[in-house]
Amino acid sequence: MRVISGSAKGRPLKAAGTATRPITDRVKENLFNILGARVVDANVLDLFAGAGSVGIEALSRGARAATFVELDHAALRAIRANLETTRLAARAQIVRQDVFKFLRHAADQAFDLIYVAPPQYRGLWADTLSAIDSVDLLTERGIVVVQIHPKEYKELALTKLELFDQRKYGSTTLCFYRSVKSES
Repeated sequence: MRVISGSAKGRPLKAAGTATRPITDRVKENLFNILGARVVDANVLDLFAGAGSVGIEALSRGARAATFVELDHAALRAIRANLETTRLAARAQIVRQDVFKFLRHAADQAFDLIYVAPPQYRGLWADTLSAIDSVDLLTERGIVVVQIHPKEYKELALTKLELFDQRKYGSTTLCFYRSVKSES
């Protein structure tokens, strides 16, 4: 695991231990190719952050700030170490908290990119997306990206978010959601 591009390009990242499922470099590279320039100056929220690979990649590519939400102690140590190694800690906030509790109390914040990569096969991705759908956390052009196993995907009854793209890379699917545009 490494930083693929930007100011910290090539720096190795520590794994978060066995409790997390890291994004592969291939999937991460494709994700950031899709996101392109929208990452520059973005405020990023990395939920179930693991080792922080996605938020750190965003910071390396010019994101203004990244908030990492994680509960696992080994993962939190890995995030701290990875932020130090990449020299990106000044623009990062680490929150040791349950993701759902964080989302209930984050109503005063707005994010350009929210990345959701929960433990697999527990329905947490759907619960997390529903929780995000119930609060206003996205900027006008913000998006939510969910990382799941392809077998986990199902359509969700959302009111504020809509699926607008989906990409499959082997055993990983990325689902892209944006705010539903009201017709006026």
